[in-house]
Amino acid sequence: MICGFDVAEAVFFHLDPEIPEIETTFNDGDEVEEGTVFGTLKGYADVLLTGERVALNLLQRMSGIATLTRAFVKAIEGTGASIVDTRKTTPGLRMLEKYAVTIGGGKNHRMGLDDGILIKDNHIALSGGITEAVAAARATSGHLHKIEVEVTNWAQLREAINAGAEIVMLDNQTPEEAAKLVQMARGMNPAVLIEASGNMDLDRVRSYADAGVDLISVGRLTHSARAVDISFKIQTA
Repeated sequence: MICGFDVAEAVFFHLDPEIPEIETTFNDGDEVEEGTVFGTLKGYADVLLTGERVALNLLQRMSGIATLTRAFVKAIEGTGASIVDTRKTTPGLRMLEKYAVTIGGGKNHRMGLDDGILIKDNHIALSGGITEAVAAARATSGHLHKIEVEVTNWAQLREAINAGAEIVMLDNQTPEEAAKLVQMARGMNPAVLIEASGNMDLDRVRSYADAGVDLISVGRLTHSARAVDISFKIQTA
């Protein structure tokens, strides 16, 4: 899957504002076969050579993320669950990598810490418990912020929902355990959003979707996506 045309163009435009756009019949999100020439660019040799590696690095990286995301999205088709990314992104490239996730059909979790409140094990330990952590977060957050709590067992799930968490994250559960926790959570609060997380791979992501969760967060979309091999060949007039 190709992703990053505008970003590649911006690299060359930064070097030469007069350089024309990449000529292509493809768009971000299109799938192409190996060996396909998907675009051409005309410009001075020094500009093309200077921008080549940076443009390719970004294009390959973004295409790899979009390609992997599409594979995960296809793996859970028809289940009602959504694939979402995480904040495990490359420093300086978060906006581009999260854009690539959306091109692959996934959804963005949080862009940054200020988008929502995610209470994890370290926060719970420092606060003295889930109830205390949720109360502290609620007291200092805006009315538009939702609170999500990471849980690992039924007792934590019950405490998080009773404390008022709008979202619960089932961390490192088996699909069977997740299915049981989903049923329990729905019984307590049918409106609560349920996220599954923890070392998700293509071989078992479907089983978590079938367990009834709403969201499946996949860190490997951005921290382990394999770059697509893209070449840049110069032809003289």
